[in-house]
Amino acid sequence: MIKEVVMRQKKEMETLLARPYVERSRTEYAEKFAGGELIKVVTGPRRAGKSIFSLHFLRKSAPAYANFDDERLIKLRDYDELLKELHACYGSKKRLLFDEIQNLPGWELFINRLQRQGYNITLTGSNARLLSGELATSLTGRHVPIEILPFSFREILAAEKIGEPGKNLSPETKGRVLGLLERYLINGGFPEVVVKKLEPKGYLDTLMDSLILKDIVKRYSVRLSSQIYDLHGYLLNNFASECSYRRLAGRLGFKSVTTLEKYIGYLEEAYLIHVLQRYSNKAAERAGTSKKIYLVDNGYIEAAGVQFSPDRGRLMENLIFGELLKAGRQPNRDLFYYKTRNGREVDFITRKGRAVDVLIQAAYDLDAPGTKEREVKALIEAGAELRCGNLSVITWDHEEVLKVNGGKIHFTPLWKWLVSEAEKGPGPYF
Repeated sequence: MIKEVVMRQKKEMETLLARPYVERSRTEYAEKFAGGELIKVVTGPRRAGKSIFSLHFLRKSAPAYANFDDERLIKLRDYDELLKELHACYGSKKRLLFDEIQNLPGWELFINRLQRQGYNITLTGSNARLLSGELATSLTGRHVPIEILPFSFREILAAEKIGEPGKNLSPETKGRVLGLLERYLINGGFPEVVVKKLEPKGYLDTLMDSLILKDIVKRYSVRLSSQIYDLHGYLLNNFASECSYRRLAGRLGFKSVTTLEKYIGYLEEAYLIHVLQRYSNKAAERAGTSKKIYLVDNGYIEAAGVQFSPDRGRLMENLIFGELLKAGRQPNRDLFYYKTRNGREVDFITRKGRAVDVLIQAAYDLDAPGTKEREVKALIEAGAELRCGNLSVITWDHEEVLKVNGGKIHFTPLWKWLVSEAEKGPGPYF
């Protein structure tokens, strides 16, 4: 039986490698470690492209492959049986690629043993706690994390065979770029949604249900499964909004805030949501304040059909949050939101070391009454309190440099920020 599974998965791998491939921004980084002794750990949401990314950055070494999403493999008790069949199929290879490793019981000890025996190992996993939990404990200092999220806008442009737009776009090119951005804003960046033009409804809603059932309810033996669905539904409707755990627990009928926090943690682990803390210099204060909930991909909103008229302002804020993650920012380490002493909110602040280095507001429609004034006042107040003069407003298609109080606020169109700044790290707006 194991032999049949290994042979079938080898054919599936060859089929995947033969398909057209969109180069991912993390490829160059991953290739640096391809031949080294460190275990390569590729994490990210299901269907974000982890497997095909791993196969391509390892293509020169052609690793032996096993996918533990197959129930016949996870029922295996003698792991040497699998190793024997891999060698029978691939030859005496010392390079291994194991997909969805979190499904294999006791995988940590197995992987540790293989590394001691000189195997070059790459793992993929769809659990966000894989590195901070079981893997970090057992493989301390002997692994390198590589996170693969849904496509960034630059990757979408590559998929559409459009080069990075320059400063002076023709009306035709700019119109096409804005059209792709509009689709990205609504449908998100999951590879099959982008490349195959699948509609989120019917694809991502099925994925969400599968994640909750398979990666949460079954994995953690959740008894009151209706509560996790109710919680997820509430967060889908209230993404990019402040959230008090205590009030939310009461509203949804949770017996305790502790249980609510645990369930929110499950949704984070399954790569459905991210939780962002309000910034404070004191870690204890950050933990105690209200949080903001962001979705891993904008397509989840369209897929769930929870909003008849999508709030483009919040969709844009969620998209910017996601791009900051793809650029390497880490929530609650160097990425936060902020409220001034007067209660004015700044959507995102980023930090270098202990110093705040940029403040970012998301403003889809600056023509709405009072919007521009509100965003500017919040940035000026927050900049003074945090001693940061790097102030930015990301807009849909408005550009200017506003001089205020001896400083400047940069208003930058979203498309321009996405293609020129978001994935390059520090620059004019960082």
